[in-house]
Amino acid sequence: MTKKVCVIGGGIGGLAVAIGLHQQGVDVEVVERDKDWKVYHVGIIVQANFVRALHQLGVGDQAVAAGHPHKGVRFLAAQGRLLAELPGETEVDGLPADLGLTRPALHEVLTAKVKELGIPVRLGVSFESFEDKGDAVEVKFTDGSSGSYDLLVGADGNYSAVRKVLWPDAKPEFTGQGVWRYNVPKPAGLEWTEMYVGAENGFHGKAGYCPLTPDSMYIFAVIEEPGNPRFAPKTLAEEMRKRLEGYGGTMAEAAAQVIDPDLVVYRPLEACIMPDPWYQGRVVLIGDAAHSATPHLGQGAAMAVEDAVVLAEEISTREDIDAALRAFMNRRFERAKLVGTSSIMLGEWEMHPENAGDPVEVTERIRKTLAEPV
Repeated sequence: MTKKVCVIGGGIGGLAVAIGLHQQGVDVEVVERDKDWKVYHVGIIVQANFVRALHQLGVGDQAVAAGHPHKGVRFLAAQGRLLAELPGETEVDGLPADLGLTRPALHEVLTAKVKELGIPVRLGVSFESFEDKGDAVEVKFTDGSSGSYDLLVGADGNYSAVRKVLWPDAKPEFTGQGVWRYNVPKPAGLEWTEMYVGAENGFHGKAGYCPLTPDSMYIFAVIEEPGNPRFAPKTLAEEMRKRLEGYGGTMAEAAAQVIDPDLVVYRPLEACIMPDPWYQGRVVLIGDAAHSATPHLGQGAAMAVEDAVVLAEEISTREDIDAALRAFMNRRFERAKLVGTSSIMLGEWEMHPENAGDPVEVTERIRKTLAEPV
């Protein structure tokens, strides 16, 4: 029986799996290398499967209260003409199907639950080395301490140090696009995430916005960035506004408010989708460490939290660790792969519109699929 687990990484997936394991009676601890335990002040878009998974962890109500529910996703032409409308698929015990919230707000919800449960989190610490002994994983930490665990969970993100030890050749690869984000006041009456497509501004991609709170929203632009350029920090607002030229309606009004380069969050999109299995022996990867994808479907956080819920369930119900991890993979691999490969495909269509399929059909189909329980 799995009695003691160490989680490497105190982000969304790491905190979620710690909560899930604790609720199943497993002794769990988290190590997080960032001594300040900070996250970027950006927004995230989440859907019914994310809300369901957080509800299973006992924090669904808190997440909804920290964010702003909305009706779903609308696709608009560059000047604001409605092309398609995809309402939220399901509600979970009265909780909304579509939700926007800031990354710090979600972090606060998860950290508050971890503290409430008394789960130990060691900040400014990571692993120095680990060795799977067959019946346990022996871990040496960067603060000089060590420990023995039934399972080691690598929840340390797209540039996972745990993954690098087990699969040194598996690395994130630049997809050809970058994502730009900026928070602005929300217009009264905005009730949807809205995505604008088809601007003739010299940049291949799309732009949109999502409500975060009753008073705020965030703008995003997913744009082809040939050669994976790096931008001087002082130019970020100007560069983001360039990529938002040619859009009308609410998007144009929001774009004009991108003025402070220090508040622009830009990152190149780099993906690493691991094949089955995501584990070796008593060490397993979850979240972005196992299947980082691009944000085209708004499913990164949801996939990490679903991983956490399923792993906690399988670990708690099976005596044999290998059987539990195999069952975890059987429930998670195809679903996460669908999100990852479809997200990358949507990005390819944006960069090469001459070969594009129908992004609305793909988005609607996958939203319906993911609304079904794992």
